[in-house]
Amino acid sequence: MNLTLKVWRQKGPQDEGRMVTYRVEDVSPDMSFLEMLDVLNERLILEGDDPIAFDHDCREGICGMCGMVINGVAHGEQVATTTCQLHMRHFADNAVITIEPWRAAPFPVVKDLVVDRSAFDRIIQAGGFVSVPAGSAPDAHSVPVKKDDADAAFDAATCIGCGACVA
Repeated sequence: MNLTLKVWRQKGPQDEGRMVTYRVEDVSPDMSFLEMLDVLNERLILEGDDPIAFDHDCREGICGMCGMVINGVAHGEQVATTTCQLHMRHFADNAVITIEPWRAAPFPVVKDLVVDRSAFDRIIQAGGFVSVPAGSAPDAHSVPVKKDDADAAFDAATCIGCGACVA
């Protein structure tokens, strides 16, 4: 697939910044959004240009470092998906994608798509957190199983040669 990217470029905190348009070709639909940016950065480096700065850490949808605004929506239009878990198959061929940093007064832009997250880090260091009980799988021995069901499961099981059953 081929894409047109309009990316926020800002050399530093004091620079005004501007949108710069890039054409990216032969993008695999299986690439993550960050992998697509990596491909663009490799090309920019080969051409002698400055690569686009963006935060990324785990690339597993856990850390939140890759926060950016894609087409006017934080992390992109795919609901409940972090930027690093957003795949290019969610975009149409020849799409125009606008990529900007997360803009908020406590998070000033450092360079391109990178923002100063120190305000957030101070909240975490002070013990601030969000607690959402997600639950977990119950311990296998804490779920009671009726004797008849256990016997039926045992009878239906394939013999593994342990010697427990005498044929």
